[in-house]
Amino acid sequence: MYSAYQRLLYLAAALALTVVVLGAWVRLTDAGLGCPDWPGCYGQLTVPNEEHEHAAAAAAFPDKPLETHKAWHEMIHRYVATTLGLTIVGIAGLALANRRDPRQPVGLPVTLLALVIFQGLLGMWTVTLLVKPLIVVAHLLGGLSTLGLTFWLILEARRQRAMSAPRVTRRAFAPAVFALVVLTLQIALGGWTSSNYAALACPDLPGCLGQWWPGQADWSEAFVLWRGLGINYEGGVLDAEARVAIHFAHRLGALLTLIVMLAVGSRATRERQFPPPVVQAGWLVLGAVTLQVILGISTVWFGLPLWVATAHNGGAALLLLAVINLNHAASFPNGGRLRMG
Repeated sequence: MYSAYQRLLYLAAALALTVVVLGAWVRLTDAGLGCPDWPGCYGQLTVPNEEHEHAAAAAAFPDKPLETHKAWHEMIHRYVATTLGLTIVGIAGLALANRRDPRQPVGLPVTLLALVIFQGLLGMWTVTLLVKPLIVVAHLLGGLSTLGLTFWLILEARRQRAMSAPRVTRRAFAPAVFALVVLTLQIALGGWTSSNYAALACPDLPGCLGQWWPGQADWSEAFVLWRGLGINYEGGVLDAEARVAIHFAHRLGALLTLIVMLAVGSRATRERQFPPPVVQAGWLVLGAVTLQVILGISTVWFGLPLWVATAHNGGAALLLLAVINLNHAASFPNGGRLRMG
């Protein structure tokens, strides 16, 4: 039973990464409201195809004409997300059934199940609240949290098979936690940039609109989290100056994140007292942040090509996994306690 639990973890991680990338693809193709209802699409479980189905969709949603390609983008994302949810139900069920096995964690799989249920609610609110940026960002963070927690459970299962586990001082663990916090904030800022359609507000590099610090940026409007109900945010509602402020803030956050990742990753690879898992995790962080910087620059430089922008979101997920791996490698195996050196 424990081996079946492990296999489902790997499946869930692959599905979670796919859902994150598909979510970015849906946003970037402006398909977040490709199906204006939830969980179906124009009242069906599949995209309307027949002529009479198109007529029924037009009658039910006269203000939202059916765009078949956008509807399919959204429904593919929902189908994979539903498969992920059912997989996590299986993981939690196996964990509860196998709870007497000393290797079997129970609390985290049940937490993962609660998280994916809440993530489903966020997916519904994304549609019913008309892609409100705050909900979109929460949905993004929920998806990445699902991926991260699943990956952590995989690392724990792998640790169970190891003959010994690393014991490291806070000199490795505290910086890893700090890197995770900084990265999470930057991912949220990236989601805010995307959901407010500000990815190309500064189309030039390395400056912004020909300036090192854009004087026309409207910081007061850029980060208003709640603007009331009933507003359709598809295409964005902010003026150009507010979008410039959001984009430039994302760039500043990217610079800070790069500095932190380079510092933490380099330190993990150079400290002689750190065991091999920490050193390897440090190299993975350095590789992932390098890839992400290249993708971020390419996104602006080439004018937001779909595949590059989607890969940039996937790169954020891979960097998150690398930082989670570093945290796991630097943690004491029993309850997060650390042996002080």
